[in-house]
Amino acid sequence: MERIGLFGGTFNPPHIGHIQAAVNGMTALKLDRMLLIPSRISPHKQLPDHSPTARQRLEMLQIAAEGLDRICVSDLETSREGVSYTWQTVELVRKAHPDARLFLFMGSDMFLSFHQWREAKRIMEQAVLAVFYRGGKGEIKAVSAQKAALEQIGASVELVKNDICPLSSTDVRRMIAFGCGGSFLPAGVEAYIRRQGLYHCGADFRNLSMDTLEKVVVGLLNPKRVAHVLGCRDTAAELARRWGAEETDAARAGMLHDVTKALPGDLQLALCREYGVSLDEFSRENPKTLHALTGSLVAQRVFGENPAVVDAIRYHTTGRANMGLLEKIIYVADYMEPNRDFPGVERLRELAVSDIDGALMLGLEMTLEHLRRQGSVLSPESAQALEYLKSHRKG
Repeated sequence: MERIGLFGGTFNPPHIGHIQAAVNGMTALKLDRMLLIPSRISPHKQLPDHSPTARQRLEMLQIAAEGLDRICVSDLETSREGVSYTWQTVELVRKAHPDARLFLFMGSDMFLSFHQWREAKRIMEQAVLAVFYRGGKGEIKAVSAQKAALEQIGASVELVKNDICPLSSTDVRRMIAFGCGGSFLPAGVEAYIRRQGLYHCGADFRNLSMDTLEKVVVGLLNPKRVAHVLGCRDTAAELARRWGAEETDAARAGMLHDVTKALPGDLQLALCREYGVSLDEFSRENPKTLHALTGSLVAQRVFGENPAVVDAIRYHTTGRANMGLLEKIIYVADYMEPNRDFPGVERLRELAVSDIDGALMLGLEMTLEHLRRQGSVLSPESAQALEYLKSHRKG
């Protein structure tokens, strides 16, 4: 009996994680072949604005799969009109291969909601559910419980550990926009993206108007962070007016200060490597703190911002000794923008309009106390900033 894997998704874009997962799935379940099936219109996620067409995603995936043994690309969904429902695809493959054993691959997040899928029972009758998981304790517990529940109603489930390359297409799109996507794309796909001008590849982001800058940056953020970033931008502009700083610079620094925040720690490190930046020990051991540095690099190299804006972004989380006015404003604005709600924020807001150094010191002290409670270490730059402020204000 032929064993055929079905691996669907938007593949927007197809990256090395997809290919490695496909190869891993083939090996783990001893498949005779794997079908990679890009969706036309996914029922589970809406594609971002300016995404490639279904035809372009199909062509990229065909390039990515070139030369792979027994892994091929199917246009079953891209050639159909309307939403790409999985049950329809499974039944079409079943009709073409009535005697084969089908394995439908999905990530653990999709598996946990499988019982809510359209025609879930029909899918279970036609195919084994093959679930990629990465191995965290919480994930294993949740996946195992869902496996047991579905098996009780007739499903056949195979778990496939896949922690080779934990990438998301969303993060790869961000890295492409930052000029660092090549190492995450299969051979030939990056060249296709460049030729087609996809994912902001080759776009000129220098000297953008504020309205255009907002549209570009919002597309690079985690949606949950948009309100914070817009709040920081507006607060920074207000503080600049209050303290006599350059208002446009403050607004642009506020807009860009978290531009790389959505990247996980390993991609923060990768961006630094791509840009040829050496890191100190603290940064290497605490990659989650790197978004200020990487954000400043992107602001300079991708968006062409001036040194004052770049430095304000660079030190907006740690501060440093002898900070300039714009640096202080962005640090404080990030801490106190209207969406922030924590004990002490109202006092910080009061100080921000009467004593900007006092607001900065309070923010640093609150950070120090928070890290102490967590058992974490204060960054050397923050310690130096706090020491400088105490010394300066005493003098």
